[in-house]
Amino acid sequence: MTEEWSFSTNQIHAGQDPDLATGSISLPIYQTTAYQFRDTDHAAGLFALTEFGHSYTRISNPTQDAVEKRLTVLEGGVGSLLFASGMAATAMALMNVAEQGDHIVASRNIYGGIYNLLNYTLPKWGVETTFVEDAHDLDSWKAAARPNTKAFFGEGISNPLGVILDIEAIAKIAHDIGVPWIVDNTIATPYVTRPIDFGADVVTHSATKYLSGHGSALVGAVIDAGSFDFAKFPERFPGFNLPDPSYNNITYARDFGEGSKFGNLAFITKCRVQLLRDFGSSVTPFNAWILAQGLETLSMRMRSHLENAQKIAEWLVSHPQVYDVAYGGLPTSKWHTNQQKYAPKGGGAVMSFDIKGGLEAGKKFVHGLKMFKHVANIGDVRSLVIHPASTTHSQLGEEGLRDAGITPGMIRLSIGIEDFDDIKGDLELGFKAALVD
Repeated sequence: MTEEWSFSTNQIHAGQDPDLATGSISLPIYQTTAYQFRDTDHAAGLFALTEFGHSYTRISNPTQDAVEKRLTVLEGGVGSLLFASGMAATAMALMNVAEQGDHIVASRNIYGGIYNLLNYTLPKWGVETTFVEDAHDLDSWKAAARPNTKAFFGEGISNPLGVILDIEAIAKIAHDIGVPWIVDNTIATPYVTRPIDFGADVVTHSATKYLSGHGSALVGAVIDAGSFDFAKFPERFPGFNLPDPSYNNITYARDFGEGSKFGNLAFITKCRVQLLRDFGSSVTPFNAWILAQGLETLSMRMRSHLENAQKIAEWLVSHPQVYDVAYGGLPTSKWHTNQQKYAPKGGGAVMSFDIKGGLEAGKKFVHGLKMFKHVANIGDVRSLVIHPASTTHSQLGEEGLRDAGITPGMIRLSIGIEDFDDIKGDLELGFKAALVD
């Protein structure tokens, strides 16, 4: 776990030493709920947060801790926190800063589940969101902010349209206003880009996807850059600057922020001991362990994903049954300049295209595939396909689909690591099926 190690080395070794009890070099699964205290002073210190350790697996677990440390290194942060799912991670990251009466600014080009969270669920809790319709229009980010704005949020590479945000420019706008910039890095992964290097204050993941890589476990992650000083904005962020009566009157910005003995861990500490404690959306030790196995091969898998995706996107562009291909790795993409800056290794492995023939052709295309798996997931080693208008985004309605840029004939692909010729051959079967009356 050293800075001189490469990404590929850190994805294997960071955050983990041989097990003290057994000498095991493989990460143990600590399948337990509770931990024996050394004595009453030790117990008191853990509950007072004067020392770090484990008291109950709802809050932390040794398996979870090792994986969190690895993610912290890979993303370039100061601390991480795992959750039971990517949705839980995103919800907790946003609720960590936004309370009743507050406001969030978010890109409109985001995963449908997160859009529902922001547009339908959080307003019931008194948190409103203004969506930036054109993420390329930087002035619209600034214009969307209000005095009660508490965070900017967006996906570095979006699902399913492949919008690639100007992370650095948006970070400057957020910081000029005085709010943290939260970036979902699920599709890119830290192998492709590290948003923290470009000014992001918090990074989130559906670690179910590429970080795990095998479609075997639900996991979410939040990584804290340690860059946002909540103490500078006491009126905007009272939750960080007023004593927390539910936790020994801790003041997070003072006791865990800039200048504290812990460094700036205010965001991630509050998220763990307040929100994770109260909502209980904890990762299981086994799922944390599954994530650790995936991380060990992340760079190798992503290289294959990216190579296949780029070649498939270039092939689709010239296909006679395709109207348009949404993929930032294409020189014709509106987002290509951002891809070159933020994701030079590749524009991710998720893309979408509009098939001629619309809704029915899209359905026939999906049904004609044999190797691609028809599922709602992305980020698997397997190639995956779905028709968003009738599934993942169907709850948006006709107007919402238009606003989200989802057409009736749009097909979303998550390109796997299979042999390229096999991927291309299977897609050809889909196109052939789409032509059948």
